[in-house]
Amino acid sequence: MSGRFGKVAVLLGGSTAEREVSLKSGAMILKGLLNKNIDAFSIDADSSVLTQLQDTKANRVFIALHGPWGENGVIQGALETIEMPYTGSGVLGCALSMDKVRSKQLWIGTGIPTPDFVELRKQGDLQQAVDTLGLPLFVKPVHEGSSIGVSRVNSEDALEQAWASAKKLDREVMAEVCIEGPELTIAVLQDHALPTIRLETPRTFYDYEAKYHSDTTQYLCPCGLAQELEADLQKLALRAFQVLGCSGWGRVDLMLDQSDNPYFLEVNTVPGMTDHSLVPMAAKEAGMEFPELVERILETSL
Repeated sequence: MSGRFGKVAVLLGGSTAEREVSLKSGAMILKGLLNKNIDAFSIDADSSVLTQLQDTKANRVFIALHGPWGENGVIQGALETIEMPYTGSGVLGCALSMDKVRSKQLWIGTGIPTPDFVELRKQGDLQQAVDTLGLPLFVKPVHEGSSIGVSRVNSEDALEQAWASAKKLDREVMAEVCIEGPELTIAVLQDHALPTIRLETPRTFYDYEAKYHSDTTQYLCPCGLAQELEADLQKLALRAFQVLGCSGWGRVDLMLDQSDNPYFLEVNTVPGMTDHSLVPMAAKEAGMEFPELVERILETSL
């Protein structure tokens, strides 16, 4: 077994809406680490996770928890209280990235293009959203990932229903301008942008079903963009990532409009690592097989 990392605990599962995906990601990560002869084991994270880490004498953690808790800075802060090294972004980067409103506010303040939005705090905000943003638009829970609770709204009648659905998942909800154009994602690994992936789905948008279950979703890598445009987008994605205080590894999602102008949507600080996931696809296009990828990610804990 490799001694460079010591005993590595892969934190997976948890109790969020993304538990199923996290279990799959964590299982693949564990397999990849073992393939590299790294002394790794998994922990299905619950409220006893810090005690489990200490009892198992783990030396560091590979975080494979998706959604709130795994990506909002809570587990990162908890690990810092026991001085346990972990992969990826720290407390600030995770907290800002998980909060779509605050991340967009920071991007706007630093010149990173992002779709216009309105916070939906009360009933009267629904009409303001239509008046300000027009239709169609997206309604999103502010603190969820994997497109959970996201709706594309084409009419005023559908807006109230979408708002009610999102409120069941998060007390903060936002409406966002719908950018009509290709959806792209750019993975970041150790301060480098990996090849861009273009996403195409016959569904209304790239939702949870398209991300994790559908066999009709297409992933184009190479993405088909002009080389100069892709290079510019990769530089901007790195800047969008760093502006939020992110580090180590992650994934930046964006849209292009009909004139190839980019609009950044969000940063994922613990992206999926399943057989449908995007970071492994981008890494493979860059010549990196899965075991090497997870070892490189683990290096971000050093």
